[in-house]
Amino acid sequence: MESFTPRETVAELDKFIIGQANAKRAVAIALRNRWRRQQVPKELRDEIAPKNIIMIGPTGVGKTEIARRLAKLSNAPFIKVEASKFTEVGYVGKDVESIIRELTELGVNMLKEEEKKKVFKKAEELVEEKLLDLLIPPPKKSAKNVEVSTNLDLSTDAQGNAITPPPAPAPAEDTREKFRGMLKEGKLEERFVELEAAASAHMPMVEIVAGGNLDEIGMNLRDMFQNMMPKSNKKRKVKVLEARQILLQEEASKLVDMEKVTKLAVDRVEQNGIVFLDEIDKIAGGGGGQGPDVSREGVQRDILPIVEGSTVNTKYGMVKTDHILFIAAGAFHVSKPSDLIPELQGRFPIRVELDSLTENDFYKILTEPENSLTKQYVALLKTEKVDIVFQETGLREMAGFACRVNEQTENIGARRLHTIMERVLDDVSFIAPEIPGDKIEIDDRYVSDRLKEIAQNQDLSRYIL
Repeated sequence: MESFTPRETVAELDKFIIGQANAKRAVAIALRNRWRRQQVPKELRDEIAPKNIIMIGPTGVGKTEIARRLAKLSNAPFIKVEASKFTEVGYVGKDVESIIRELTELGVNMLKEEEKKKVFKKAEELVEEKLLDLLIPPPKKSAKNVEVSTNLDLSTDAQGNAITPPPAPAPAEDTREKFRGMLKEGKLEERFVELEAAASAHMPMVEIVAGGNLDEIGMNLRDMFQNMMPKSNKKRKVKVLEARQILLQEEASKLVDMEKVTKLAVDRVEQNGIVFLDEIDKIAGGGGGQGPDVSREGVQRDILPIVEGSTVNTKYGMVKTDHILFIAAGAFHVSKPSDLIPELQGRFPIRVELDSLTENDFYKILTEPENSLTKQYVALLKTEKVDIVFQETGLREMAGFACRVNEQTENIGARRLHTIMERVLDDVSFIAPEIPGDKIEIDDRYVSDRLKEIAQNQDLSRYIL
């Protein structure tokens, strides 16, 4: 987090997301404020709460992508959840505390992988020795020979003169070193070895029919049964290449200090965790208190303590949510942010309205991002030795078509480009294996020919696009 100023954060987000300057600016400031908070004196640090953000805008304009890229940029534990999946306490469904439990699980797994990378060099050395043991099994001692050698005195001859014992067989060090060299050069990758690996224990089927926290009950029962089931090893015959990967994971896991990982992961979740609450508008009820919407306000009240700052019990210990950053998002077509309960509104002080995408935005989405759709399709069809060349006129035609369809039907934002692009390249994708070496140019005429029938038939475009 130290190395990114707000301007640099926005520049990084610009590589993947077109437009939405206000939203990028808001999350960049929120990210920098986390670093600033770490620099202030400790007595004041705990008093500084994160400024949670609520994004308002139609689907497909980049709300989720902004939050996801921000988490990746800051290497923070990140979870995306739909607010509509949760229910008020007393109803059947997921409870809101499961958000923090899942976030903590992600944080532990993330840190475990980081720690594994740190010990990989040591693990590789141990794996090399284990592979050599598998390739050159140590010679078995014969009990009979040992007994004879202990009963006979070979130090003197018949006349009682001392004799020099015959030299012991030369150790197999030369052979081992020779195999070590071959192993490093990759000459033994296809050779088979017999590997004893831990077999996955079959978990007994347990059906839980009870109230309370079902997620936590299920999690604890799963851990309990894993500890109860005897650890069994299974011999497998695998190639050296596969055996190395299996042993590498085993040895790296043994070298990782899980107690340290858990402690650091919980701290990272508490200080750097990001929760993206999507579809927040779906739980903003109209205030009727009857019918299928009866639990909406209850879900808001359950979410409130977590956003305000509370302590959640997880399998890795107690996790405080005081400094976790919450980013909420919703289209708010039917409801308004003011329909949320006042207490929850107060916990999202920063509100950002995202713009609907214009025709020029669609064109930029097709050309500028590092992971743009055009680059993806070029790479996909290159595997069939077919070259696709997107002309500017063709891209402009697709962008204009996407904009018009969004205006005439449902506005699904940039996701409209997926359906249009798939429709335009439908024929090429189908016949690509039959035309290796061909070069196909996608210009405005090519695009309009593929979309002409749908464009003329409005009813058909509703179903196809």
